[in-house]
Formats: sequence, C-alpha cells, structure tokens
Amino acid sequence: MAVNTDKNSYTILFAIAMVVVVGSLLAFTASSLKPNIDENKRMEKQQNILYAMGINGNEGSGDITFVSTDVVADEFSSNISEQLVLEYKDGKIINQYTRQEFMDSTDEDKGIEPYLIDIKKQQTRAKEGKSRYLPLFVGQQDGKIVYVAPIRGKGLWDAIWGFVALDKDMIVKGTFFDHAGETPGLGANIKQRYFMDDFYGEELLTDAGVFKGISVAKGNNDPKNEIKDDYEVDALAGATITGDGVSAMIKKDLKLYLPFFQNLKTKTN
Repeated sequence: MAVNTDKNSYTILFAIAMVVVVGSLLAFTASSLKPNIDENKRMEKQQNILYAMGINGNEGSGDITFVSTDVVADEFSSNISEQLVLEYKDGKIINQYTRQEFMDSTDEDKGIEPYLIDIKKQQTRAKEGKSRYLPLFVGQQDGKIVYVAPIRGKGLWDAIWGFVALDKDMIVKGTFFDHAGETPGLGANIKQRYFMDDFYGEELLTDAGVFKGISVAKGNNDPKNEIKDDYEVDALAGATITGDGVSAMIKKDLKLYLPFFQNLKTKTN
C-alpha cells in the first residue's frame, strides 16, 4: 500500500525520525572525536603556558611561534617543575594543593590536571559564594623561578583570556593573550607579539606592596613602553573596549594570587 506523504502525520513522523538519526550521528561523532579534542585542548594549554614563560619558537619580531605539538608534552614536563592549585575564598588562600593531591581528589570539581581547570566555571563558583580553584604553574626563566597564572575576562564581543608569568615580586616576565571573537586588526591584536611583549617587566605592586595591576591606556606618554613602574602599557588603536577588558582581567584575576605572593615573600625574607 502506498504511503500518503501529504498527511501531516507523515511529515511529523519523518521529522522525528530525521532528528533521531541526525542526533545519533552527531552524538557518535562527538564521542569519537572527544579523545582528539581533549588532546588538542591539552596541547594548546601547555603551549600557551610555555609561551608566557618565554619558551617558544619565536625569531625576530614577527609572528608568534609555539613549541611544536610533537614535543610540547616533554617541554611542559621538563620546564614546569610544580603545578599548584590554590583554593581561594573571601580574600584568602584557604588551601593549597599539589598537582597529585588535586588530581587524586574524588570531589566533582577536582580530579583533573590543573591546566584543565575551567576558569569561567571557577568565576561562577565565586559568584555563588563558593571557594574557587586557582591554578599556578611554577618553572624557571633565565635561572630564576617564575609563576604562571591564567586569567579570563570579557572583550568587546566575547571572552578574552591569557596566561601571565610573574616573578616572586609580581613583576611580569611574559604573557600570552587570546580571544574568542574580537575584531580582526583591532581588538584581535591582543594576540600580536608587539602587544604581549609590552607587558614584560611591568610591575603589579607598589613599593609598599599594594596591588595596582596594569592598565591598557591611551596616551600614556610611553609609546615605546620603556617605563615599567607606571602600571600602564600603550593601548591598541581602535580597540578601547578590548583593552579595557585586558586591564580588568589582569586587575581582577591576578589580584587573587596576591596572598600567595605575600606569603612567599614572608618565607624568603
């Protein structure tokens, strides 16, 4: 018997069948690709952290060049001597975990590599009045210890994020910034070397130890960025809102690490 394809019931059943088939195919594809996606995420995070430390393939003053994917795991392992997770709440570090302690936890918000901690999720936890977990990666640059912290904020159109390498005095020793959808040639230039390199040597603290952060400022009278104790870098042309977002995430997220560095200074004095 011929099927009457003009009936509404046929159309509805056909649509349902297509949704089921397509949904199943998408679910299967996502499941199949998950290991590759996770691996790519791991390599990207490790490359970004190493880049902030100055470990990259850059030459001259051209484009940024990351450590290649075939050696990034080894480079990360050999250059990152320690991975810490700081539990922060109400202006204090209430717990400090080693990588193994954090990974061995059965808590649903732990049990992962520190570099895979979702900063956006941790920001949400803080808004809900919960403690948040702050990853911190410890390595060396020119024979001195540096600490790399992730930051995340909002640009003009979407999320922006980065990693900042600091010495024990919270002086910047390198940065890496990225974005989800800033305007090409304008806000997207936060990922350009000439912008990221400007932050090297910038101070976050006053002589009295007060946290000031760094502002991406127009007309800061230092276009070559030679002054490192003014808490400013030169703004990107035509990208005021994105620059403000970079300033805000540096001030907001890096300030959370201040108790750790204050304690560090107490131990070393």
